[in-house]
Amino acid sequence: MIRADDATSYDARTTPAVECQDLVVRYGARTAVDGVSFVARRSEVLCILGPNGAGKTSTVECVEGYRRPASGTIRVLGLDPVADHRALAARVGVMLQRGGVYPMLGPARALHLFASYYDDPEDPEALLDVVRLRGVARTPWRHLSGGEQARLSLALALVGRPEVLVLDEPTAGVDPEGRVAVREVIAGLRDRGACVILTTHELAEAERVADRVLMLSAGTVAAQGSPGSLTGAPEAVREMAFGAAPGLELEELEAAIGASVRVTEVLPGRYRVELAVGAAASTASGTSPDPTPSALAASVASWLAERGIAFSDLRVGRSLEEAYLDALRAHGEQPHADHSGTEARSDAGSEIAR
Repeated sequence: MIRADDATSYDARTTPAVECQDLVVRYGARTAVDGVSFVARRSEVLCILGPNGAGKTSTVECVEGYRRPASGTIRVLGLDPVADHRALAARVGVMLQRGGVYPMLGPARALHLFASYYDDPEDPEALLDVVRLRGVARTPWRHLSGGEQARLSLALALVGRPEVLVLDEPTAGVDPEGRVAVREVIAGLRDRGACVILTTHELAEAERVADRVLMLSAGTVAAQGSPGSLTGAPEAVREMAFGAAPGLELEELEAAIGASVRVTEVLPGRYRVELAVGAAASTASGTSPDPTPSALAASVASWLAERGIAFSDLRVGRSLEEAYLDALRAHGEQPHADHSGTEARSDAGSEIAR
């Protein structure tokens, strides 16, 4: 039986739920994580982003207590996740991307089994409804769809009422219904005061759920902060992006806007327009000394429409994806359209207790 009263005292008002300082992880001569530092607090969702090999999985394995770092310190709820593993077992939930369930068990039996490991578990029957698996409650794991397996893994991570929840690619391969369920679970955990740490390569999903973002590149921190601080307020950055056919005449577009702008094709068919703050822009009504983001967007849309060029996803300010790509480039990486990936794990357990 895993008992929550094994835990030592922890003051949530003054101590972060997770605190990592100068984390280093090595595999032989290779350094996978090199000096990573971050904090994650209660009632907060921290998304860890990065391409394959960036160190995401190695970092969260140290948080979970499954891997001992070469150097640096990690504290989870004020405790060492390796030395105090038993004390944290009932307080930290882990959702793996794959595995962790006996293939012949259905969701109902698996949840009841895992609930028996805790002295104060969530109601397994209620969890079936939370993750929308009531209709397949008796279907063996091996016959569930990939999205249904992911939702069951999430439910198993929730069964111990965790104060910290670590999710490894929680929406990978999940159907739209499952994505909604995952978002609702994450929002509910945040509202009740839990700390949620998730790795993902789906930047739109991260932008939707994250309170803070940690971007990793080659084992180091490329950028971190709130989505707003990383993308920049539109009023300050005077920047916009849009999608259109690849190979537009960028110099012609720059001249048509009539301001101190730079237009770049950051990916095939994906464009960024940057305007210096305070630059004067010529418009149909004259000269504006300080064009608004709306005026900049209107100028670009007008130029495209006059040439019969279809466009999509026109937005003022950078998206989280664009901020992420910029951070990778600043660290010497050359991202492509499939710029990030997954460091998948297939461990034998579904929570820190296993």
